[in-house]
Amino acid sequence: MRRITAGICLVAGVVSSGISPALGQDAAPAESALVVDQSTLPDAIDLKGARPKADSSVLPPAVDALPASLEPLVAPPSLALPDAPSQVRVRELRPLTLEEAIQLAEFNSPQLKAAASQVDQAKSALRAAISAWYPTVDLSASAEYFKSYSYRNPDFVPDRVVRNSNGGITSSSDGGTTGSEPTTGEITPLEEITGSDPTTGETSSTTAEETTGPNTRDGYNERYGRQWRTNVSLQLSWDLINPARVPQIAAARDRFERSGEAYLIALRDLRLEAQTAYFELQRADEGVRIGQASVKASLVSYRDARARFNAGVNTKLEVLEAETQLARDRNTLTTNLRLQDEQRRNLARVLDLPQDVTPTAATPARPLGLWEPSLQESIVAAYNYREELDQLILDISINNSQANASLAAVQPVLRFVNSTTASRSEGQIGQTSLSEIDMGDFTYGWDNSTALRANWRLFDGGRARAEYRRFKQAAEQSRFDFANRRNRIRLEVEQSFFGLRAAIQSIDTTAIEVLSSKESLRLSQLRVQAGVGVQREVVNNQRDVTQAELKYARAISDYNTNLARLQRRSGLDALVACNAVSLPASKPEFEQSLIPIEPTPLKTACPPVATAGSLMNQNQDSPVQPLW
Repeated sequence: MRRITAGICLVAGVVSSGISPALGQDAAPAESALVVDQSTLPDAIDLKGARPKADSSVLPPAVDALPASLEPLVAPPSLALPDAPSQVRVRELRPLTLEEAIQLAEFNSPQLKAAASQVDQAKSALRAAISAWYPTVDLSASAEYFKSYSYRNPDFVPDRVVRNSNGGITSSSDGGTTGSEPTTGEITPLEEITGSDPTTGETSSTTAEETTGPNTRDGYNERYGRQWRTNVSLQLSWDLINPARVPQIAAARDRFERSGEAYLIALRDLRLEAQTAYFELQRADEGVRIGQASVKASLVSYRDARARFNAGVNTKLEVLEAETQLARDRNTLTTNLRLQDEQRRNLARVLDLPQDVTPTAATPARPLGLWEPSLQESIVAAYNYREELDQLILDISINNSQANASLAAVQPVLRFVNSTTASRSEGQIGQTSLSEIDMGDFTYGWDNSTALRANWRLFDGGRARAEYRRFKQAAEQSRFDFANRRNRIRLEVEQSFFGLRAAIQSIDTTAIEVLSSKESLRLSQLRVQAGVGVQREVVNNQRDVTQAELKYARAISDYNTNLARLQRRSGLDALVACNAVSLPASKPEFEQSLIPIEPTPLKTACPPVATAGSLMNQNQDSPVQPLW
């Protein structure tokens, strides 16, 4: 009966342990436990609008000026390229706080400046698209000096002539007439042409040779010309009806809004990158400190082991074990020094500091604060404030506008055109010699024309319709991309939240591990001094202390990193500041409840003295308020 009763109690305990945390974590109303019909969820376009605008007030703006203490750390010119070793030699180690690092990153970052430049480009493109509503005025002018010379073959003999209606004669040698075919002319053989003798006045018939024989007078077969020509034209054109104008302007406006969203995303990513780099540097600094302390402690143990060996109270094996541990600690210190140098230069890259400056962490690694919104509130906040979702909605609008613009290719266009032209020419052409040209002979004139021009492409082989379908399909793809991004955003928030919760547990457990290992080291040292212990216990406990302190530093870094990621991924600055956490002077009593067997609610890593009124990075005027 005892076994049966124990089994029942065990099963009941397992069941209750799996249910009670879930009930205690989120005390929700009973109706919230019902399954939600996903088809009734609100539409993103209905919530955010078909064309959501970038709201810069959601996020504190980037700094536009540095304090006087940070002015020497302004980034070098964008195209600066050192060409000498002295230009990149580090001459200054500059301690920086986390706030100063973020300010320098916002002021110096070339990525953020490039994002701001893209906003300006999109604004200019929008202004260019709006110009389609206005008329265009074109002015053209030309000045030309014209000079001509022509020569006619005097031996040319036509085989027939054409008598025009006015009595003139036109020769032809190719069976036709020169120029256009006359409508009232009469073709007559050359042998029957009659003419008048200029000397006697008598009428007689002439032969072809006599009529068309070569003229040998000088200059008769040569023609000269010379003119000055000027022309000025002014044309006004205005599209009264242009179906492509409105959708093109709408697409340009959406691209401008999208560039604003991209700038806010770049600003959020930059702040997270600066914070992460600073936390990694703090972790590397803590590793160097721990490594230095471990080397000092191992060196003392090694010297003590050699002294005891020389006194004959210790064995050679214990000396070798102490020496081995000293070598391990020195190797750990070397690795941590390398990581420290790398993280310093990585932070310098993020901040875009001058080439001869290397930043250092001015403050040790401590938990920044606590996160009070629940997981569900953080997810909903991410859906509301993440600009990535707004960008995809804008992509849908842009594709729809481009689809409408593509149909404009087969729609009528009505254009008003008014053209005014003025011209002037001075000189003559067709003269027998240059001396006979009179440059005072000029001609002046102007003309004006007003017209309505309609253009309508009736058939384009189906190109416009195909382009319309392509953009509509792209809009549909953006809808699927929205769903994918929505799911990824939730996963990112959950990963940061779970990581933050695990980091809190790690801070608790590693703190206990540090205190316990230090106490074990102290007791083992006392045992060796009393002659009841061996040096191996001291070496092992010293190694445990080093590993525990490294774990504790990693837990602090992971906590701060996940806290910064949760701020970035949720879009909230709901961070409550707390006092710096340090290890207590005495070893706390170990509580069984600290073991994270089952999921537990998110608790604070800050001391109980933290007040909810001290908000970090929270602007009183900001519309983004904590959700608790």
